[in-house]
Amino acid sequence: MPREKSRPPREEPWENGWAPDTSRAPGTRRLWLAGALAVATVAACVTAIALNDEPAGEATDARGGKALSDDETGGLLSFATPSADASPSGGAEKGGMRPETASPSAGERSASPRPQGSPSARTSPSAPAPAPAPDKKPSASAPASADRSVSSVNYPDRYWHIGDGLVRLDPVRGSESRQDSTFTVVKGLADSACYSFATADGTYLRHRDFVLRSERSDGSSLFRQDATFCARTSPYSGAVMLESVNYPGRYLRHQNFRIRLDPYQDTDLFRMDASFFLVAGLD
Repeated sequence: MPREKSRPPREEPWENGWAPDTSRAPGTRRLWLAGALAVATVAACVTAIALNDEPAGEATDARGGKALSDDETGGLLSFATPSADASPSGGAEKGGMRPETASPSAGERSASPRPQGSPSARTSPSAPAPAPAPDKKPSASAPASADRSVSSVNYPDRYWHIGDGLVRLDPVRGSESRQDSTFTVVKGLADSACYSFATADGTYLRHRDFVLRSERSDGSSLFRQDATFCARTSPYSGAVMLESVNYPGRYLRHQNFRIRLDPYQDTDLFRMDASFFLVAGLD
């Protein structure tokens, strides 16, 4: 049997003149096989992508032109085609999250109820609606032709009191103070549906320069109007607000314990300052 010349015998050293065969590179057959396998793999992937891009049910047999069933395609289409509820981007699955635990869409987030513990779930207290202006109907809380004293809603221990011709909101200081804090409520001098306040010495309470004071009637129409006030409903139970008959929209209110005629203000402070109780006379 002839000895193979391309490989030295094990017992012979390199010095015997052996040289390796350089006519072909070692492993060339393996490289060709690996290349062919890679080409076949790429072709298979391209074919699968092309089939997936076709609408479902339109894959046809190239030889006969008939539609391929799932069984004939080996289940490739049904496996590669994403399900209807899968995430379009597939980002949820890449991140290791199962499709059913993926974040809901924007529409689902807006439709789903918020957690009760979330700050945004708590209902923010809405601002209280402003109290309406006093009712223009006469209030039944102001009886006519009766001795009454007038106390303040926010200062219930203080009463209208005449001092130096002006009306102030003062505490009771004695019998004389009680007499100066008691008035006879009569029908309005300018409007019988409203009220006027007469004193024991024959004067009336009237506003002048928007300040309430005690003066004798001069018989003029201006005096009768200045001395007439219409009782309006107060937001405080049992109290009334007194509107001027010749200055609609202005109400008697106390400010720095002086009784004056001011325009209506939509504030709690004004409504308290302009609300009074007509109680039994102090004298």
